[in-house]
Amino acid sequence: MHGRNEILKAACVAIGAAGLALLGLGATMPTVAGAQTLGAKTYMATLKPVPKNGQTSASGTLKLVLNGDVATITEHVQGLAAAFTGKPFPHVQHIHGLAKGVCPTTSTKTTTGVISVGDAAPTYGGILTTLSVTPGGTTATKGATITIAPKGASYTYSRTITLNATTMKAIDENNAVIVVHGLTPNTAPKAGATLKSTVPGTTKLPMDATAPALCGSLAASQMTSVPTGAPQTGGGSTAGVQDGALFGAGGGLLVVGAGMLAVRRRLRTSG
Repeated sequence: MHGRNEILKAACVAIGAAGLALLGLGATMPTVAGAQTLGAKTYMATLKPVPKNGQTSASGTLKLVLNGDVATITEHVQGLAAAFTGKPFPHVQHIHGLAKGVCPTTSTKTTTGVISVGDAAPTYGGILTTLSVTPGGTTATKGATITIAPKGASYTYSRTITLNATTMKAIDENNAVIVVHGLTPNTAPKAGATLKSTVPGTTKLPMDATAPALCGSLAASQMTSVPTGAPQTGGGSTAGVQDGALFGAGGGLLVVGAGMLAVRRRLRTSG
């Protein structure tokens, strides 16, 4: 009888260890491919036409993934002014901030019929970072440099840049706004083509060239990760990874249970 008890104890210890190892399987599962880097934060902006400026067919979206002070920016816009003096229209764009943190509205005051840079500044603030194409500079002083601006009616913009402390402060305080400049003369108010820009360095250009066309407040996304595969609805690149682990653990525990039952039966028959 003493020998049977010792055998049963040894079997239980071995099988119990196997069960614990199976239950710990989830802790050793690899990270799901495509998940956002730990500690990164995602911000989104929906870019809408600035009221009164006649860009009703324009739209866009911008995503900014922030890891420390390094921002990876992806932007898609369409419906903007296509050409300027026979060449693709340069759309200077920026992160503005530290004012009211909002875009101009129909109540924004203007004396010309066009919401100009000066009219909009009290709502979304000054230039904090210039969203130029590589390898153009990104400081505020580069804000009016049309040679480093994205061009054309529609474009996809993608760049990774280091943000300065002022821009980081605006983002952290929910006071950062994305602005894309440049109006289509055919749809903008007439004053946009007849009046000159008041932005330093662009005073020889018409107001259409610098007035804000699209605007959107930058807000923290509710997503904690950005998977590259399909949503977890039973299909896609992440399907079966976690479920497979659970099924594997469940199957393993069934095997453990069967092993314990077999030991008990052998001890009974041998006795």
